[in-house]
Amino acid sequence: MASSGGGEGVRPTKRPLGFMKHAMARKDSFIQWFAMTGILLLSMRSLGQKYRIHSLQEENYTLQEEHDLLAERINNIQRDLLHEASEDSTGAFASRLRLLFSDHH
Repeated sequence: MASSGGGEGVRPTKRPLGFMKHAMARKDSFIQWFAMTGILLLSMRSLGQKYRIHSLQEENYTLQEEHDLLAERINNIQRDLLHEASEDSTGAFASRLRLLFSDHH
């Protein structure tokens, strides 16, 4: 009786190469692939930083506008308080406000 594995010696079997063996066999292609992957990753990082900078610039502009509006509101409140205090006959309230407001400038 013939064995069921009779064709073992006739047909050579190709085993898949391991990653390192494949890389060594195709060294030029592997180095090129590695370099291209590195360039792609650096490009993605650069693009992410570009959009982060843009986002921070927009946020900075918004914060500057908000700061300007708050400074204007503070000046309006101070002006209105000093105006009301100037109508006080004793002048104590106005002098106290001037003293408080001079600390902020």
